Order: sequence, then structure tokens, then C-alpha cells
Amino acid sequence: LLSRLSVLLADSNMDREEFCKTMLDALNKVTACYRHLVIALGSTSDSQNLREELKKTRKKAQELAVANRNKLTELLKDKTTSKDDRAEYERLWVLFTSSMELLEVDMKRSLEIGQEFPLKVPTRHLIQTGMTGSTTTVAARAMSVQNMKYDADSNIDTADLKELQAEITQVGQMMEEMEMKVQVAPWAVEAKQEAGAELKSTLSVGNSSVGVISICEEDPKDEIDEGGDNNGMITCVAGFVFVAIVVIAGILGYFVIGG
Repeated sequence: LLSRLSVLLADSNMDREEFCKTMLDALNKVTACYRHLVIALGSTSDSQNLREELKKTRKKAQELAVANRNKLTELLKDKTTSKDDRAEYERLWVLFTSSMELLEVDMKRSLEIGQEFPLKVPTRHLIQTGMTGSTTTVAARAMSVQNMKYDADSNIDTADLKELQAEITQVGQMMEEMEMKVQVAPWAVEAKQEAGAELKSTLSVGNSSVGVISICEEDPKDEIDEGGDNNGMITCVAGFVFVAIVVIAGILGYFVIGG
């Protein structure tokens, strides 16, 4: 993926800003896929294949993170960068650091759950979360392949934990170094769009080379309209029962006091 982006930058009219946005978009989508996979850990969808998918996806995310860091650091340190361009690079830097923080959180979560739910020598039953099916499609999108190939050893669920712990430390160190090399105050960076604007966008994300998780929601409007009359009837009956209980309680109270 990184080589394809480099070739694209060299062989096209894509400027440095668009190149950074493309790399950052790729990182965001891979980290989103990684989060999706982490959610399945410890559930009945957990498997040896999932553990391998997690490993490959987080390594891809780290490769993209290093590429984003190197490019943005180079541009922000460039003294010839114009004021407007620097403002845009600082905005991308803030987005990048936010994505890195989310990746670090998910890696730590993966480590904790992986330790609690080893597959080879289970210490507790997997949890029925309601999730079903394979996560192969999500992992394939993150890895930019049509079909995932699995070649890990059967003990990956425990063998990979030490490597994951070391990578968590590396990510933390990289974030500290980023803060030292580039001084960008997040509160001083102005957003270019209103909060939640991306949720209102009608633009299609298309079929990205690194994949994106599509979440489809059904519009419940028709169901609400069809059940409107029934809901009204239920409300009336409930109100009648409540009034009847209050009246009966009042009558019984009257006789008790009078007696």
C-alpha cells in the first residue's frame, strides 16, 4: 500500500497535502477495521483466524502510522511551507495523533482480552455477545486483499501476546517522540467543518483499497407508523387501569379510617 501511494505521488499531479490526506485516510480505515476485530475477541466469534487477523491488521496500521509520522514531520519542519499549508498540516497532525491514541487504546484492550480468553487452554467460556459469522471480510479489506491467507501457528493466541505488549510500548514511545519533534497545540488548530458534518455527508466512500466498514441501518419509520394505533390503544388502557387503582385505593382508605 505504501509503495502504491509513493508511485501515485510520483506519477501524478497529486500535491503533498492530498498525499497526506490519502495516507491518513488509509490509516483511519485500517484502525477502524482493527477496532471491529477487537470487538469480536472473547466472544463466540473468536477463533485462531481472528487472532491472526488482529496481528496482521495492527501491523499494517503501524506501518501506515510510521509513514504518516515521517511525512507530516518533514512537512511541518519545512521552513519554506506557507502559513496556510502549515495550518492544514497541523490539522492533519491532530487527526493523526487522535487516530494513534485510538489505536493504542484498542491494542491495550486486545492484550487484556487476549490474556483473559486464551483459545488453546481456555480458562473460561467464550461470551455469547450476539455476534455471529466470520471477520475475514473486514480483515481482508484492511489488508487490501481479496482473500485472507492464514499461516500462523496454533499457539498464536498466547505467543503473540508478548509481541503485542512490545508493540504497545513502541506506539507509546512513538507518540512521545512525536510530541517532542513537532510542537502542535491541538486547542489552537481550527476545524474546517462543523462537528458531525461527516455524518450528514451524502458522499459515498466507495470501494477503498484499504477497506471500510459499512454499517447499514434500517429506517424504522414505517414500523412506527404501522404500530401507532396499537400504541395509542395500549396507552389508553394503561391510563384507565391506573385511575381504577387510585379510586379503589381511595375507597379502601375511607373505610379503614371510618372504621
